[in-house]
Amino acid sequence: MESQCAMGGIMVSLLAFLLFYRSAVKRKNSISRKDARGETLKSSENGVKEEKATNPDIIIVGACVAGSALAYPLGKDGRRVHVIERDLTEPDRIVGKLLQPGGHLKLIELGLEDCVEDIDAQQVFGYALYNGGRSTKLSYHLESLDSDVFGRSFHNGRFIQRMREKAASLPYVRLEEGTVTSLLEVKGTIQGVQYKTKAGEELTACAPLTIVDIPSCFVALILENCELPFPNHGHVILADPSPILFYRISSSEIRCLVDIPAGQKLPSISNGEMVNYLKSMVAPQIPPELFDAFIAAIDKGNIRTMPNRSMPASPHPTPGALLG
Repeated sequence: MESQCAMGGIMVSLLAFLLFYRSAVKRKNSISRKDARGETLKSSENGVKEEKATNPDIIIVGACVAGSALAYPLGKDGRRVHVIERDLTEPDRIVGKLLQPGGHLKLIELGLEDCVEDIDAQQVFGYALYNGGRSTKLSYHLESLDSDVFGRSFHNGRFIQRMREKAASLPYVRLEEGTVTSLLEVKGTIQGVQYKTKAGEELTACAPLTIVDIPSCFVALILENCELPFPNHGHVILADPSPILFYRISSSEIRCLVDIPAGQKLPSISNGEMVNYLKSMVAPQIPPELFDAFIAAIDKGNIRTMPNRSMPASPHPTPGALLG
């Protein structure tokens, strides 16, 4: 499910990551590091710019769900982590807002469980499934879990800001606003990144391992002041030609995600094609309890789209980088 994929970054296997990291560190680099206090790293014939010995152990590109979730445990483990994020203001995005119980467990494992507190997160105990005018409720099997473990849905930006703050609170984590322009590749090995700071200065950062957080197209609306037919459940409509998802993200807001099938042209918002598509193709398939709020959300005009790239589990065997 799309919302689960959007949160999938938080499920990165730390064991696999650490194995990859150790192999990357053992790999012979053309840069020699001194253990010290302000000495420089010597660059050889590869042309890499000299950097200070305070270079990080790991560079993370992007401070959203995956980037922030990785930075915290790595920094807590004593790794020097440099996180470079294009925009550190609170994101206003349409994805990554329904955290499954397994994701909640992973937050607890990583020490990040408090990041879903005090952001008006809503409890989710399962899904309601609609198909051909029929509906049923599918609840999570939570009996074997602690009583405080269940799904959560929330505003993505609030969650991300909490995770960023948590990561940045560690002395070994440096969170910087900047735009990565390229990976620094030397003789087939990624040795860092080139990036532009918020002030426009172009810099190079080097590390044995670089992690690139690749963001995941939905059409998104927010329904206001209405109730879901099945409280505390995500709602999946098996519509034609593709699914529609509803879930609560605050006490007064319900997120709607309309999937546009691969290969189908995305209707234009600016010329009215999208409004026509949503009212003529999608609205007739919406549960009656949500229909009026759905139409009101369309008429309000705050229609958002975001690409949802497929990220299959295929290897990217470039030495020196973990590419997701």
